Amino acid sequence: MGLNCGIIGLTNTGKTTIFNCISNNKAEATSYAFSATKSNIGMIEVPDPRLDAIDALVHAARVVHATVDIIDLPGLAKGASKGEGVGNKFLADVQQTDALIHVLRCFDEDNLAHVEGSIDPVRDIEIVDFELQVRDLDLVQRKIQRTEKLVKVGDKEAKKTIEILHKYVTHFENFGNARDMSLDEEERKVVKELMLLTEKPVLFVCNVDENSAVDGNAYSKAVQEYLKDSGATVLVIAGALEADIAQLESADDRNAFLEDAGLSEPGVNKMIRAAYAMLNLQSFFTAGPKEVRAWTIKKGMTAPEAAGVIHSDLERGFIRAEVIKLSDFLQLKSEHACKEKGKLSVEGKNYIVQDGDMLNIRFNV
Repeated sequence: MGLNCGIIGLTNTGKTTIFNCISNNKAEATSYAFSATKSNIGMIEVPDPRLDAIDALVHAARVVHATVDIIDLPGLAKGASKGEGVGNKFLADVQQTDALIHVLRCFDEDNLAHVEGSIDPVRDIEIVDFELQVRDLDLVQRKIQRTEKLVKVGDKEAKKTIEILHKYVTHFENFGNARDMSLDEEERKVVKELMLLTEKPVLFVCNVDENSAVDGNAYSKAVQEYLKDSGATVLVIAGALEADIAQLESADDRNAFLEDAGLSEPGVNKMIRAAYAMLNLQSFFTAGPKEVRAWTIKKGMTAPEAAGVIHSDLERGFIRAEVIKLSDFLQLKSEHACKEKGKLSVEGKNYIVQDGDMLNIRFNV
């Protein structure tokens, strides 16, 4: 569906290390501030054990996971909104993402200097938020200038737009993020084309040392306390540890490494799933001898819209969807058995696809 997450944070927080843990592409991680001048782009598979459970019964030639594009953006610096560091290039790249993963440095390392001179992840959140707010304020003020010209010629809608835009200005001037404003959908449409940076949903990742992989540390606990009333998801990941695990070729070795660290699964798996959910996405499945596949859709999509994700012809010529609930398929162990037991339903154009539905689309073009 062309959806993507951007990994952001100050320089030397371990963003690229975490990117390398989850991406099919690898990027160079260095200890030098502002060493990266362009974004790294990769694709991540969404971990989903349901696919393996289906394949255990179908024995398909291949299993295809849902994917989300991920962009490792260059490290941000205080003053980026005024051109510091990689400046406006960074902010322009952030603008193209659907959601953000904000990596926070929550570890001590004498050989890796912090750009601000000390480790304080709460301060770092405030620095990044401020830079994004300044950028958004500038975008809104520019739109106000354009809209004022329409007000002068008597455009009534323009006057309403100006009033809403001034709400944003006040909010940004009080160090607020657009996502936290109490506005209805119609009001938010006024700034939709601006792709405001602080409107994007954010997942916070506390990058901790190996010894803090399970329970976190004082730094990560400070972040959790700071964000406790925001509704934001905060994850604790030991980036360097997970980078070592990701390099192991044997699944048994990786599992043993995880067990020794006290982890049941890689923390980055939790991060991927959380990012997938943050984008308001879910999966439906198709299964046959050639492949078992997870398809990505937005929650609330109808059966024809879901069919269109597979191929536009399926949406255009949609007749019906044959739907089996995953729990029924796993219990009865075949499509034939589900039909025999009345567990296959025939749904029309208004059916809202649910997470985990197994679909067979009937169409005619």
